[in-house]
Amino acid sequence: MLKGGTRARGFGDGPRPISLVPGIAPLAAGTRLALIGGFTPRRCGIATFTADLFQSLRAAAPGLAIDVYAMTPDSGHTVFAPEVSGEICQADPASYAAAALAIEASKADVVWLQHEFGLFGGPAGDLVLDLIDRISAPLLVTLHTVIPDPDPAQARVMDRLVARCAKLIVMSERSRLVLETVYRADPDQIVCIPHGVPDRPFGRSAQFKTALGFAGRQLLLTFGLLSPGKGIEAVIRALPALIADHPDLLYCIAGATHPNLIDREGEAYRTGLQALAQELGVAGHVHWIDAFIATEDLLDLIEAADIYVTPYPGAGQSTSGTLCYALALGKAVVSTPYVHAAELLDDGYGMLVPFGDSAAIADAIGALLDDPERSLALQQRAYARGRAMIWPATARRCLDLIAASCSPVLTTQGAGPIGLNGLLRICDHTGILQHSIHSVPDRAHGYCVDDNARALMLANRLGPEHEPQRSQLATTFAAFIQSAWNEPAGAFRNFMGYGRNWLEEQGSEDSCGRTLWALGATACEGQSEPLRRWAHKLFAQSASSALGYNSPRASAFAMLGADYLLRADPGNRAALAVLSRGANRLLGLFQQVRGGDWPWFESVLAYDNCRLSEAMIRAGLRLDRAELSQCGLGTLGWIMARQTSPAGHFRPVGSTSFGRTFELPRPFDQQPVEAWAAIDACAAAYDATGLGEWLDQARMAYAWFGGANDRGMAVGDPLSGTCRDGINPRGLNLNEGAESVLAYQLATLALRALPQGTAAPARG
Repeated sequence: MLKGGTRARGFGDGPRPISLVPGIAPLAAGTRLALIGGFTPRRCGIATFTADLFQSLRAAAPGLAIDVYAMTPDSGHTVFAPEVSGEICQADPASYAAAALAIEASKADVVWLQHEFGLFGGPAGDLVLDLIDRISAPLLVTLHTVIPDPDPAQARVMDRLVARCAKLIVMSERSRLVLETVYRADPDQIVCIPHGVPDRPFGRSAQFKTALGFAGRQLLLTFGLLSPGKGIEAVIRALPALIADHPDLLYCIAGATHPNLIDREGEAYRTGLQALAQELGVAGHVHWIDAFIATEDLLDLIEAADIYVTPYPGAGQSTSGTLCYALALGKAVVSTPYVHAAELLDDGYGMLVPFGDSAAIADAIGALLDDPERSLALQQRAYARGRAMIWPATARRCLDLIAASCSPVLTTQGAGPIGLNGLLRICDHTGILQHSIHSVPDRAHGYCVDDNARALMLANRLGPEHEPQRSQLATTFAAFIQSAWNEPAGAFRNFMGYGRNWLEEQGSEDSCGRTLWALGATACEGQSEPLRRWAHKLFAQSASSALGYNSPRASAFAMLGADYLLRADPGNRAALAVLSRGANRLLGLFQQVRGGDWPWFESVLAYDNCRLSEAMIRAGLRLDRAELSQCGLGTLGWIMARQTSPAGHFRPVGSTSFGRTFELPRPFDQQPVEAWAAIDACAAAYDATGLGEWLDQARMAYAWFGGANDRGMAVGDPLSGTCRDGINPRGLNLNEGAESVLAYQLATLALRALPQGTAAPARG
């Protein structure tokens, strides 16, 4: 059930800051946060935390739009407050997908997820992964539990969260260390923000004891959902020694039994604790509150206590909200040294005792009860430390994080001059190297015919101002392609090692199809007559291999090459055969697969999707077959709609979409080659229709390189002509490989060749 709103914002809108409390970084007007977690009135700690976070953010930044998506065990069974925009049913996969669609439609600038394994459905809560993989906004995740020794299912979920998140928020430095060492998170990815706590005056214990009926008693308190993991039996065993010296002592154990424990064994654990107290003769000194206590009532109860006790039996507890509450309300705390307590109570802010040591618990509590001045000093130190954790202070840190995570709104101009240094950096006398580590060429992966084919097309299209580089480059790339042709196999090789050793006898169909594309383009556009003759000859030698392609993309690439060759040699039989056979194959696939909401050639989306539509449009124009052009135009309109974000910028089909049957695209990882393909396909559509809307679509795709994208980051650099390898969930992929650089360079030249107006007559 979803009721989230939507909004519109153009890339040219000037941002105006939201008014915040002093000390908070400004947010642009209209900033929207999607907040996912439990929510009140659901009875769990994550629900309370999420509701408190919501209220504190709203108080600190009234102009921030916050859409709450609340986790619920059963759809429709929880009646949430109006602040909740949508519900996500824990065990229903469709509910996660629906929430992702609603978040995307709302144009959320940032998504903030509260994570606890048990909050979500599936093994280790893995259903949440389907949600986070479908959203494009920067993702922040608060990890309420960071397990140092995860089981395989937990490790898989955590690895995906680390890979997917812009920032991981933890509440302890120990959790930060575990993320870095166990889960290999980037240190810059991790932010430590303490658990938020309420702001109340100090020293009102007597007032609340009277109000709650505890007047005249020395009050110990432990709070939380009851389960064996709380270690309460160790405190009960400490009571006989304490009561001997302090007969007015009362130990209050507050909280309902954990619902999961109820499902397994009912109230057996609580009954066992009560029997232990009876056996030790201290039952009259134990006060049970068997209920889920609302936050304000809990705070009153903590204020009444003299000493707060957290006796967890193991070190792994990474976060305790009630421990934070007790510290911030100025309570003397006695605790076992689990992770969160060891951090919060170090340097004399509380007393730490060994795990399961009832005698040590009795000694620590007794020392405080025997020395009121020492107890008061400890309470004052705790209260002072808690001032940094109160919700207004936490809200300031959270809003700073939200502001830093929002993508800047950028616009780009048309395709202007572009440098060649980024291209020359990865070229040598053999060809163009495949990969780079950042900007440094990576020789370990050598070369491939895919990239050298694209590079040859680029060299053909560079202007005379780039002589002598363009002629030298064209010869180098052509020589690589010539060497790649394996006559006995009737196919092109693809991968070559850095030592000029071929690593295979035959490349993939896609690499062979791309090479035919480059040969056809060179036969038409080559800078010299000898180069054009060479390309014409090698195309004739290799074209027949395309007639048996099974890959739709390989067919499309070869069709584009054939169309180029037919511009130079209109009657070429080999090219006509490649174009006709490929067009009939793609049309047959389209007619076989298409459905009412899936007008496409395949049941899945993959890479270079627009090339399929482009090839059909070009084939229809060249062969004078209107049904081919109509198929190409219809499918291009559909795929471009899928590649336009709700905010109106280009969003290429992400690589995590590949292979998912009849599923709409996921946003990441985004790659430059998709933007180039979209521009070329839109140019073909303009040639077929003369409609200016296709020029607008091409410009939208090109703007992706300059920052009109989901992260507001420039992917291409016009000064050097280099290009990053795309956009992942955390931002830019900082490597600058050949495919990306070539896509940027070729996209720039393709856009520059288009008419500058919004409509013009169709070209012949």
